[in-house]
Amino acid sequence: MYENDSELKIRIAFDKEARTLTIADNGIGMSRDEVIANIGTIAKSGTKEFFNALTGDQAKDANLIGQFGVGFYSAFILADKVTLTTRRAGATEAVRWESAGEGDFTIEAADKTSRGTEITLHLREGEDEFLSDWKLKTIIRKYSDHITLPIVMKKSEWKDGAEVATDEDETVNKASALWARSKNDITEEEYQEFYKHVSHDFENPLAYTHSRVEGKQEYISLLYVPSKAPFDLYDRDRRHGIKLYVKRVFIMEDAEKLMPQYLRFVRGVIDTSDLPLNVSREILQSSRDVDAIKAGSVKKVLGLLEDMAENKPEDYAKFYNEFGRVLKEGPGEDFANKEKIAGLLRFASTKADTDVQDVSFKDYISRMQAEQDVIYYITADSFAAAQHSPHLEIFRKKGIEVLLMSDRVDEWLLGSLTEFEGKKLQSIAKGDLDLGKLESETEKEIQKKIEEESKTLVEKIKQTLGSQVKDVRVTHRLTDSPACLVSDAQDLSGNLARILKAAGQNAPESKPILEINPSHKLVKRLEAESAEAVFADLTHVLFDQALLAEGGTLEDPASFVKRMNSLIS
Repeated sequence: MYENDSELKIRIAFDKEARTLTIADNGIGMSRDEVIANIGTIAKSGTKEFFNALTGDQAKDANLIGQFGVGFYSAFILADKVTLTTRRAGATEAVRWESAGEGDFTIEAADKTSRGTEITLHLREGEDEFLSDWKLKTIIRKYSDHITLPIVMKKSEWKDGAEVATDEDETVNKASALWARSKNDITEEEYQEFYKHVSHDFENPLAYTHSRVEGKQEYISLLYVPSKAPFDLYDRDRRHGIKLYVKRVFIMEDAEKLMPQYLRFVRGVIDTSDLPLNVSREILQSSRDVDAIKAGSVKKVLGLLEDMAENKPEDYAKFYNEFGRVLKEGPGEDFANKEKIAGLLRFASTKADTDVQDVSFKDYISRMQAEQDVIYYITADSFAAAQHSPHLEIFRKKGIEVLLMSDRVDEWLLGSLTEFEGKKLQSIAKGDLDLGKLESETEKEIQKKIEEESKTLVEKIKQTLGSQVKDVRVTHRLTDSPACLVSDAQDLSGNLARILKAAGQNAPESKPILEINPSHKLVKRLEAESAEAVFADLTHVLFDQALLAEGGTLEDPASFVKRMNSLIS
């Protein structure tokens, strides 16, 4: 059967003068009847009708021929004529098939000393770029590098400014798919080198996961977590992470349907047997097999990150420093894995009072006070603004930890993540503050008394500020500052409103609530002021200071400066 030629291979050659490109193999070949039944049918009626004509076991047996037919028929994109010469192993007569791709073909006997099939493409005008050694080898290495059979071409060299083929053969592809090998047969160095090959990264990955799934879906995945973020990580439209293979044949790069946006930093390959070789992006969008592969791959990546966080905290800290803000997009995009993603998130907090994001929700919960039943947080446009926010004063006094969130994506995150393991997330800058059992009955009685005593002052401030505020009330948050601004429980936070405005978006109109601290000297000075003009200036300065303290911008800075100068002088 092998006819003294047992080393199976594919050979590619080109002829610049004849303008032909030839692809040959030394496989089993085809008989005259097989050429007519299979290749001829494709030429006449197209691949779809070819598949429809097959039934039962014949359809299964012809699967490879059908896939070959898809590629074969597409040859007419480049060629205005295709010549196929083939001899079946063990036969003495060869067959030559020829067609211009216009619905008819010719077939005749031919001479061929070796078994197998040889296809010659007579290139159309304007397709001469494929008559290049470099171009062909580039295509092979990109799309067929991991085909198990060696793809052979003649080595070329430059002589007198021209590309000349030599008599020496060269295997162009690697002819080995690393991901298809057993994990026990792959060294750490091989995994790292393959990562550099698929990612074009010079540094080693932080972690990887290699798995084979068999059963209803069959696929292999080899997925890597890089150690450094690419420069375009935050460009959500620029993706180049996962390479899709079907039966080791490269299909497409950046298969966005295989990995969600919040994991766009993942690099690697997915190789499946459940998709056709002619798979398109449209098929990917509607394939249940692809959805199952995606779900499985996401769980593998999240599991890998969980393992890193638990067993290699230093590596996870490096990962989070590079990709943490992207991971925060996850709860809003992936509802099925929201809790798992939330467990991987890290934040700064008042415990360490540094901008290092290393506190998980579980860490926070483990340190919650006995009577505490919510997770407190504050958002701001910078860490310094969050760290020095007057809203923290009562929490610092009572030793209650607060998460300090200053990434822009945090507002997006909190819109979809409202609790973790049954603990509600609560902003300390929204709504009426209720510390519940964290406050004693004595403290609550004192607060009520202060509210009663300050009713007249509160009403006068509200009349002075008018439409600038939604309400004015006595605060329970402040110990050192005279006033602060809070948002109503159902309104956008001031930080989110500023982010939307900076992005050119129309944020719903919402006015802040001014909370005053009656025990502060400035508020006492305000209460004692009898001159209406001075009272108005002090009130507006109080409001503007509260706005500045939370990171806001003044609508009329000149008036603020004028009032301040007047009061100082």
